[in-house]
Amino acid sequence: MSGAREITTKIRSVENTRKVTSALEMVSAAKIKKSQDRMAATRPYARMIKQVIGHLSYARPEYKHPFTVEHEEITRVGYVVISSDRGLCGGLNNNLFRKMLAEIIEWQDQGVEIDVVAFGKKANQFFKRLKVNLVASATDLGETPEITDLVGPMKILLDGYRDGTIGRVTLCFNDFINTMAQKPVLNQLLPLPKGDDEETPELWDYIYEPEAVDLLDTVLTRYIESLVYQGVLENLASEHAARMVAMKSASDNATDLIDNLKLVYNKARQAAITQEISEIVGGAAAV
Repeated sequence: MSGAREITTKIRSVENTRKVTSALEMVSAAKIKKSQDRMAATRPYARMIKQVIGHLSYARPEYKHPFTVEHEEITRVGYVVISSDRGLCGGLNNNLFRKMLAEIIEWQDQGVEIDVVAFGKKANQFFKRLKVNLVASATDLGETPEITDLVGPMKILLDGYRDGTIGRVTLCFNDFINTMAQKPVLNQLLPLPKGDDEETPELWDYIYEPEAVDLLDTVLTRYIESLVYQGVLENLASEHAARMVAMKSASDNATDLIDNLKLVYNKARQAAITQEISEIVGGAAAV
């Protein structure tokens, strides 16, 4: 019955694993509602300020902010990457990194340098192994991330675009669609993309109070910060949803494996009993 003992050991091991995956599934299910509420609360502000900046992009002001100017020659690009701090969330991070790598390789084939600001341990670990410049990172943002934790690392890329050393900045994160679907997206941060309003007049400008230099710098910086913060919240909700689905799948697979192992155990036990009975009958016949 040594084989049966090995099977029972495997069954206990899988049962213990199922307890862990079931617990993680319940924890993620509890956290996803709060993360969805935080994400939904910030979406209106992010959407409205994006419309304002898109409308501003059609203006023809005397003063042009550096963030609105597109560089003719690009020798360096920057990426703001948002990932999770923990694993066990399926292919969430890998799908985002795979999509990024395709674009990064295209830039590197053109001789363009890559600067990366990583939010989350998974992005930090991943891009340390690549031939890119990991200029800043932030980890352990927690369940209630603060925008002050994002400003410092982001400022490196913003200052680089302002002084002309960086020609483009892209934001990369997982967009939360629903509990079962999360989509990796790469959104252009700088230069500021044009708005979608085709009926906006072409020749006009705002009247700024106080000076346009001070006002635009504050508004555009706040706009970029809001997009990155919204990306962090979207990615956090995506992480909990992906982990919940992955852990449920792992628990279901563990249940199926336990059922199969119990079937094998019963067959092995029955075979051992049959052999013992055959030995007893054979010994009695010999006597």
